[in-house]
Formats: sequence, structure tokens, C-alpha cells
Amino acid sequence: MPQPLNYLHESASQTAGPYVHIGLAPGAAGFEIFETELGTDIAGPNAEGERITVEGIVTDGAGAPLKDVLIEVWQANSAGIYAHPADRRSSEVEEGFRGWGRIISNFDTGLFSFETVKPGIVPGRNARPMAPHLNLWIVARGINIGLNTRMYFGDETDANAKDPVLNLIEQVNRRNTLIATREDRDGKVVYRFDIRLQGENETVFLDV
Repeated sequence: MPQPLNYLHESASQTAGPYVHIGLAPGAAGFEIFETELGTDIAGPNAEGERITVEGIVTDGAGAPLKDVLIEVWQANSAGIYAHPADRRSSEVEEGFRGWGRIISNFDTGLFSFETVKPGIVPGRNARPMAPHLNLWIVARGINIGLNTRMYFGDETDANAKDPVLNLIEQVNRRNTLIATREDRDGKVVYRFDIRLQGENETVFLDV
């Protein structure tokens, strides 16, 4: 006779492990399987708006950089439109704009970096505008379940002040863990966004 559900034990958990790159980004692991890997071109050549570079390091609770991180990015275009059927305006996005990417950290330094366009303001629930942001999903060895967070832009002060998600975070110092700093470097716009998994100034992660 089958045992009642309350007698069943929780299945053993498993981290992403050392093989996550082979499955999701084989080129980074040295396996030439595809001519073009998914997620390497987020915006495409026809995207309008300001071209930007985003870079940063993911650190553990001791402050050491993780060197085997995979980050997936979802974003709207510069007009605040997602290239997804759930967005009723998706037919208006530029040709080639995916708004999705998959980034691997440098195996030696832990630095991740990618190029895209700065997203626009997105309509949220009850027509409340959400400030320009990137949606990030993080996996690495030692993480049982992928972590979701957002990256906002430090030069969008007014929009950030009205963002419904940022306003759910009562402590200002915690809210600041989601805001990237802007730098003009050699004629390019670079946003720095470091992610701290634990410890002091731990990044805010979202339950989605």
C-alpha cells in the first residue's frame, strides 16, 4: 500500500555543479557545438537607444569572486517594450532585438561583462511605471536554486524613486544594492553592478 504523503521525504538538493556551462554555454567551456550560441546578442544591430556595457563581479559571503557564474538577462528595449508575446506591443520591437542574453563570468577574474541598450520605462501592475531595469537570473556552483534580482540605473533617480519594486525595500542601503553606477570610459557608457550573495551589503534577491 502506498505511504501517505506525509511520510515522504524531501528529495536531495543539487547545486548547478561544474557542468552548467557545458549545458547552457558550451562555447565558454571549450566545446564548439553551435555556430552561434544562444544569448550572445541581446539587443541586435538595429536596436535604438543608448548603447551600454554592463560589468561586475559576483562575490560569496567571504567577499571572494565566483569564477564560474552564469547570468541570464531579460530586458525591454529603449521604448520599454519586451520582445515577448505577453507584451501586447511586442510587434513594435526592432528586428533582431531579443531582449534576452546569457553571460559567463571570466574563469580567471570572475568579471562578467555584456553589451546591450539601456531599457526604457516599463508599464507595471495597475499602470504603475517601473524604472528602467534589467532582470537577472544567477546560477553557479553552490547555488541550489537560481537567484533572481534586478539591476537599476544610478542616473535614473526620478524614475527609481517611483519604482514599485524598489519602494518595497524599506532600508535605503538595501535598496542601493540594486542600483548600478555609471561611468564614461573611453567614449563608452559602462554601468558597474557587483552582486553579493551573502554577508554585508548582500544584494536583494526577489521571490518570483
